[in-house]
This record gives sequence, C-alpha cells and structure tokens, in this order.
Amino acid sequence: MGHLDWDYYHKKEAQEVIERDDGYIDVSEGPESYFAECRNWPACEGRAMRYVRGRILDIGCGAGRAALHLQRKGFDVTGIDNSPLAVRVCKLRGLRQARLMPFERLAFPRKLFDTIILLGNNFGLFANRRRAQRLLRRLHAMTSPYARIIAESLEPQKTDNPFHLAYHRRNLARGRMAGQVRIRVRYEGYATPWFDYLFVSKTEMRKILQGTGWSVERFLDSGGPVYIGILRKTG
Repeated sequence: MGHLDWDYYHKKEAQEVIERDDGYIDVSEGPESYFAECRNWPACEGRAMRYVRGRILDIGCGAGRAALHLQRKGFDVTGIDNSPLAVRVCKLRGLRQARLMPFERLAFPRKLFDTIILLGNNFGLFANRRRAQRLLRRLHAMTSPYARIIAESLEPQKTDNPFHLAYHRRNLARGRMAGQVRIRVRYEGYATPWFDYLFVSKTEMRKILQGTGWSVERFLDSGGPVYIGILRKTG
C-alpha cells in the first residue's frame, strides 16, 4: 500500500489488486479514493465528520485524506499506519503528526483522544472477534470519558455474488465469522503477507462491542452494503 501511495503521489498511474485465499481476485476503487478531498467522499463519510470532536486518532490513515481534512478544520490529529511509505506520503502532504505504528501495537497515554477514526472499511483491521474486543478495550483506556469511534464497515450478507456467498458459508463451517476474509494486497511486484480482514453486519458489530465499554450511538447508511457506526464510550 505504501508503494501504491508513493507512486500515485508522484503522478504515476497505479492500481492495487486484492487477492482472497480462495483464489478470488478483485481491484479496489484505486488510489484516487485514498487522496480524495472531502467533497468527493461517499456521502455517509461526509456525514460522519459531524460527530468528530476533540483530539483525534486516525487508525490506518493511509495517504492521510481524513487526517488532513480534519487538520485543516483545526483539529489536533494524529495519523498512524503500518506502512513507512504511507507515513512519508502523509508528512509530504502536510500532516503534522503521522506515526509508523501497527494497529495491534497501539501505544498512547491514557485518556489522550476524544475521537477514533476507522474510515475506509477500517473496522476490518480488527481482523476477528477476539482481537476486536481486545483492541476496543485498549482504545477505551486511551480515550476521554465522552469519546467516540467512527467505524466504517460493510455488511457481507448484502451481496448476490455466488463466490462471496460460498466463501461466507465456508467461513461459517470453519468456525469463522462469515465476513472474516483472508486476503493479501498486491501492487506491481509487491505483495503484503496474508492477513485477516473483518466485514460485519450491524448486528455483529453490536455483539462485538458487548463488554468492551463501547456501544452503538447510531448507524449512518450509504444506501448499499457500506455503513458507518458512530460508537460512544459507555463505561
């Protein structure tokens, strides 16, 4: 992803390929969406910005589209990503606080942030139910008493693609969540390691939040399978 962002930032045409462990291959919307200005975001993402407040942590910030938008609005924003090149691109684009930090190694002082951003389907970075609950508790510790998480996901059941439906059935038969996909991202000669990425229904999101100190304040719909959960701190 960092190589993709780096090349696109330097005006090179670039496109990533998503490969699933059953052999299914797809392409993303392209790096244009990672650099898009707010006026060109999906409508539900634009609406979600109304719920941002205080000091912000953008997890999986990529090329910095959300972090830079909020920084221009006057917010104190920190972006983290596990790609060194993505962090470099963020800094070149003007993000003042961009740090190389994998999600699973989050390390910040207690009660530091007021809003956590997980846009671009980045609720998927939780990977699975157990890891999601562990990391949600960690986010609970590093946020203020009235904090929010703005989390984007995709309802896996809202598809008529027979390959996706068959994959969901195989996942359930293996004891995994239906939308727990194992993928890698490829660009030119580069490829990530295989990793789990989690898509959840609204009901599944509510269940994952149980016991973590977070609950759903409201959902913002897109008119399709993508939605955003506005999560509030409850404990």
